[in-house]
Amino acid sequence: MSDQWQYQIRIDLGDLAEAVRRDPHSPAVKPLADILSVHHATIKCQFDAFSGYVAEAERNGTDSYPLYEWTKATIADPEKRLKYVKSYTVYAEGNEVYSKETADALEADLRPLVGQLIVRLSKYDTNPANNPQPPGGFRK
Repeated sequence: MSDQWQYQIRIDLGDLAEAVRRDPHSPAVKPLADILSVHHATIKCQFDAFSGYVAEAERNGTDSYPLYEWTKATIADPEKRLKYVKSYTVYAEGNEVYSKETADALEADLRPLVGQLIVRLSKYDTNPANNPQPPGGFRK
């Protein structure tokens, strides 16, 4: 039953990614900002989110953070850094995951920006069968 799953929209911004990290309200991304505003949404760079997770784990003790080793290795890898610094998660009303209806509405409104401001648009669900799991060697 799909009602049990929540959803998330992710976007890749390509060359604009660094500018958006510095200033998410940059005039260069106004069309994106306008759409996000309509949906009470914000974006967060995945690299920054990963870095925040690692910093939090190191402050609080890594034993309670099962993805610590995997995340730390990911942000330390220069190739993966380039990938994740361009990838953004859309937060709707402050939530990282949200209803299918919210995700569908965001996806529909963001789709016209693909090929312009957005390089890639993806919608994910929380069904573990649809999501890759971290390598077993990184789990504690």
